[in-house]
Amino acid sequence: MTAPDSDLTIDPEALRRRAELALRTARDRTHALTTCVDEPDLTAQHSPLMSPLVWDLAHIGNQEEQWLLRAVGGRDALRPEIDSIYDAFEHPRAERPSLPLLAPAEARGYVHEVRGRVLDILERIELRGAPLIDAGFAFGMIAQHEQQHDETMLITHQLRRGPAALTAPPPPDTADAAALPEEVLIPGGPFTMGTSTEPWALDNERPAHRRLVPAFHIDTTPVTNGAYERFIAEGGYGERRWWTAEGWAYIQEHGLAAPLFWRREGGQWLRRRFGVTEPVPPQEPVVHVSWYEADAYARWAGRRLPTEEEWEKAARHDPDSGRSRRYPWGDADPAPDQANLGQRHLRPAPAGSYPKGASPLGVRQLIGDVWEWTSSDFLPYPGFRAFPYREYSEVFFGPAHKVLRGGSFAVDEVVCRGTFRNWDLPVRRQIFSGFRTARDAS
Repeated sequence: MTAPDSDLTIDPEALRRRAELALRTARDRTHALTTCVDEPDLTAQHSPLMSPLVWDLAHIGNQEEQWLLRAVGGRDALRPEIDSIYDAFEHPRAERPSLPLLAPAEARGYVHEVRGRVLDILERIELRGAPLIDAGFAFGMIAQHEQQHDETMLITHQLRRGPAALTAPPPPDTADAAALPEEVLIPGGPFTMGTSTEPWALDNERPAHRRLVPAFHIDTTPVTNGAYERFIAEGGYGERRWWTAEGWAYIQEHGLAAPLFWRREGGQWLRRRFGVTEPVPPQEPVVHVSWYEADAYARWAGRRLPTEEEWEKAARHDPDSGRSRRYPWGDADPAPDQANLGQRHLRPAPAGSYPKGASPLGVRQLIGDVWEWTSSDFLPYPGFRAFPYREYSEVFFGPAHKVLRGGSFAVDEVVCRGTFRNWDLPVRRQIFSGFRTARDAS
């Protein structure tokens, strides 16, 4: 086994503090998501698409035990008898409620004990010299894993019926949004896609390689609810010509006529958002749409979804220097005035927000707000090698899964960078997914 290429010039103590902060930030969020409802809501399955919240909680601890206590720390197993119960590949989500799950109090005690021992290991270990620990990779991987499950639990909260359990202030608005151009021209030419130097990048983001991308136009902002309402009003769901054969069959079979959680009442569109019913805000990016719906809208608009390489070039390429940035705004980690991340607002910000987070060519909201569907299948980069296990990425490669980019308001910054790749089935709508469109420059 070989480790991913890493930047090992980071100060060891700074790296240790970074890893500790990432782990603590994830755990604070996990705690908030699992203490805001009573025990029946923790143990219930709110949708066959999702696990009970208490399964996610103990799974987080079990993965941390397996990778950080056992693999990195060389410690004896605490609860080896539960490994198979919390194996995501062994048990599909629909059957997890029938498993002998740890009760909420026991699960909390388990993850607390694991974390205490992990922090002890982190204080003592030298973060170099072996594939899993170079640049603190395993600690970053586990922090990302927990934050990914926090996003999953937030999806479960959205699917849950009942009164609101989560609150957050509204995102900031932007005064200049109305004056923005509808699209931005991205010049043709090569750029560097992926990374070989980001210390905590996951295997499917690697290695860095050159891509030649012809010139194209891309939407300045994600597609809004207001624009999507026009697609509905003009019969978009009833016109076979806008849909792929699979998409048309799917919406016909399931009777889909609007994004998930929308309903028409009293002459207006309403949506349910974390237990609150409210009018659909026209200026927000549309969310909870499948790849099929995003693709159909793009065809209706006379455009298309961007490819994955187009999306990354728009987000990372600096035409002045010719280099690829970590983020649209540069190499610095996200600040609150650059991107809507970390569950700070529980909703996307209005289209055109976060001017300080714009790319060099002026494309906005490429990071945060909504995951953005691309037209691309989830495939390995040239030179890909699985690390540290095949089941993270490799088993999902192929035409069944489509790539999403950019993160959403539900994503923490440790799991969100210009190279990060998400993927899902084209039918998925419960995820915090939106999109923007593109067209050839010619």
